[in-house]
Amino acid sequence: MLLNLGIPVYAYWLIPLVVWDMAWKGVALWRAGRSAHMVWFICLFIFNTLGILPIIYIFAFSKKKA
Repeated sequence: MLLNLGIPVYAYWLIPLVVWDMAWKGVALWRAGRSAHMVWFICLFIFNTLGILPIIYIFAFSKKKA
């Protein structure tokens, strides 16, 4: 099913989910790389969890700057 712009209906919820995941993944990868957490970096890079794994890493395992 297409709407007036020729964009499939699923794209209206898929695009925000991709942006959401990319934002969280970017922050988590940055922190994992700066903290030398190689295992976390590889897991975050490989697995797509729609932001769940990056959020867990950021709030539970990465150290905050003082």
